[in-house]
Amino acid sequence: MIGGIVMSQSNLEKQEAKLKALNQKIKAEKNKIEQNLGKQIIKSVSLDYANLSNDRIKLLAK
Repeated sequence: MIGGIVMSQSNLEKQEAKLKALNQKIKAEKNKIEQNLGKQIIKSVSLDYANLSNDRIKLLAK
């Protein structure tokens, strides 16, 4: 019985590691999409990156 519990725990740990890796991949893809979206918005309204302070970005976002 103890051997079965150890195997189950090992399998769960492997699945947990896979889940964490998948969640990191999803987060990276979301960040990539958000960055691309921001670049496209800036490009479409002909804004200059040099003139975009954090305050200006927040104002434009509103």
